[in-house]
Order: sequence, then C-alpha cells, then structure tokens
Amino acid sequence: MKCEGEIAIGPVHPTMLEPHRLRLFIEDEIIKEAELVIGVNYRGIELIMEGLPPEKISIISEKICGICSHIHVWCNVTVAERGSEIEVPERAEYIRAIVEEYERLHSHMLLFGHAFEVLGFETMAFRAFMIREPIMQMLKEITGGRAQNSCPIIGGIRPRCNIRDSMIPSLMERLEKFEEKLKKLLERTVNDPMIMSRIKDVGVLDKKTAKKLHALGPTARGSGVHSDMRKMGQVPIYDNFEFEEILFDDGDVFSRLAVRFYECLESVKIIKQGLNDLKTLDNKIYNPNYEIKEFKPIDVYNEAQRGQVYYSYGVDENGRVRHVKIRTPTATNLACMEAILPDHHISDAELIIASCDPCFTCTDRMIVVERRD
Repeated sequence: MKCEGEIAIGPVHPTMLEPHRLRLFIEDEIIKEAELVIGVNYRGIELIMEGLPPEKISIISEKICGICSHIHVWCNVTVAERGSEIEVPERAEYIRAIVEEYERLHSHMLLFGHAFEVLGFETMAFRAFMIREPIMQMLKEITGGRAQNSCPIIGGIRPRCNIRDSMIPSLMERLEKFEEKLKKLLERTVNDPMIMSRIKDVGVLDKKTAKKLHALGPTARGSGVHSDMRKMGQVPIYDNFEFEEILFDDGDVFSRLAVRFYECLESVKIIKQGLNDLKTLDNKIYNPNYEIKEFKPIDVYNEAQRGQVYYSYGVDENGRVRHVKIRTPTATNLACMEAILPDHHISDAELIIASCDPCFTCTDRMIVVERRD
C-alpha cells in the first residue's frame, strides 16, 4: 500500500519492552495499514526439549515466559500425567489452580500499570503496581518465588509449595484488602473522563472479526466471544469452583481492560474457595509412585492470563520426549491487533496493542528465509 509515510516501532521501544517490529503506514498521522513482525528472539525451546526426559523439560518450559511461568509448567507436567495415567493428589491440583489464579492477578495488574503508563497517567500506573505488590509477596510465601514459581512437578507439586492451614487467615485478609483496592482503581478509571476518552470506542474488534481471526482470552471475551478453557471442561479442577466467565460486547480498549478488571475479582473468588477447601483435603501433595510410559502425542489446553495455552508431546520407548508443540494465545491475537490498528491515530497504536496484552517473547517463532536466484 502506497502511503505518505511510515513509522517503525521496535524491535526495541520504550513503550513495549519486548522484541517486535511494528510498521505503521500513515497518511496525516492516521494509520492506513499495519505490519507486525516477530521472530527476532527465537530461542528454539521446542527443539531443545526434543530427546529429553519429561522431568527435565519442565524447568525449560518455565523459562518460556517470565509472567506466565506457572501455566507453562502446569501444562507441561499435565501432558506426562495424562499420557502415563499418573494419579495426582487432589490437594496438589487445588494448589496448582490457586497459584495460577495468583499469577493471573499479578499479570492483569501488570497490564493495567503498563496501559496507564502508555496513556501517560503515571499516577494510575504506580497505583496499579502498588496494588499488585501484595500479590507478588503472597506468591513468594506460597512458592518461594515471585515470578518463577517452579510449583508443579510430575505427580503433584513441590513440598515447599504446600499451603499450610496456618497461612490461610493471613492470605484471606490480604486478598480482602487487594479486592477493596482493585474496586477503587476500577471506580477511579471509569469516572475519569480523560482516561475514558482515550479507551472508549478505540481499537474496536467486532465479534465477527474476533471469531474469524481466532481471538483468545480477554481479547476474545472483550468482543463477546466465549473462550475460557476453565469453563469448557479442559481443566477439570475448575469444576470445583463457582465463578463467572466475563464478557463485554463492545470490543474496544475499554472492554478488554474491563474484562481483566472483573476477571481479577473472579480470580479472588476462586482463590478464596480453594483456600477454604484445602482445610478439608488430605495433606498429600505428591505421588512418587509413578512410571513414565510410552505414549503418542496428546493435547492439553489450559487458560493462561492471555488466553488458551496448548501443549502437545509424546514419549518414545526410551522415555524421551518427541514431537513437542507449544502454542501461546498471543499467536492468534497478533492478527487481531493488526486488523484493528488501521483508521486510528498513531498515538493510539501502542495502547491498542497493549490492550491485547501481547507476549511476543513466548510467541516468537523461527523465520525461514528462502533465497531465490
């Protein structure tokens, strides 16, 4: 497309601290076409995993993403457990879900801070990070790590991640305070006319386009598309919890942010239920009597902070992992981001991208260059 100018953002840019290159083709500062390029940080994780025992690839999968590390390990060990028919103690499954909801909280709060920063509302950005900090502290108390938790292992969870009954009252109290502060942040956001003018009716992804481009997670649910794997029977432990799938129909930046705001409240609800249920469960958190069997590749799905995560691999007769496939939700959301950028002012570009909460690093794939003489 022939335009009067082009603005290139990245692969290093102060408002999007991940490797990507965004080309905006503009006329009179209005975006006419967008081209998003990834692949500058391809690490070959799937290839590295090939030929290793299932126990050894868990720690590798955790390094795929620093924000959603827990969900990667959980999916990874679940493949081995289902393929080898390994029984996992119920308490371990509960704690896996609890840690995942804590991870969802800290990821969504990080997005709010980043979105406010892109908007230029530094005070609101700092408020979001201040509200997020107790979540990080609770994660550290439960797992020993703020971001890299290393909680699930094949057959259960690590002993240090067991949530003792004595910890529950303190966790409950801090969750109540977090919920109260989050509601105040939401109220301040929707009642600020300057903020709302920047996020309402901006970056609209209609439901038809969202379905066509296979939007996932809050990006899909902000356009009214049901997409929560926890509500689709893909993660059986969530059948024990009462919570709602949050949907908004307008498909704009506000809707995608609002989905995350209300999902945080649902995550708090899930964690509280889980903590209460732990008091009645057996204290067993690990099944050491398992055997890795040979199995063909099987598929595992879960709901990460950004949407559906897909893991698949098999194990050969020598107990080695084969045919590893990992797909993160940003892979399909990228097409949605490109589709909704045109016809907006260039100042809205990074905000629209941020509203989809992309994780370029864990999505990066190899670029193949064909030389033709």
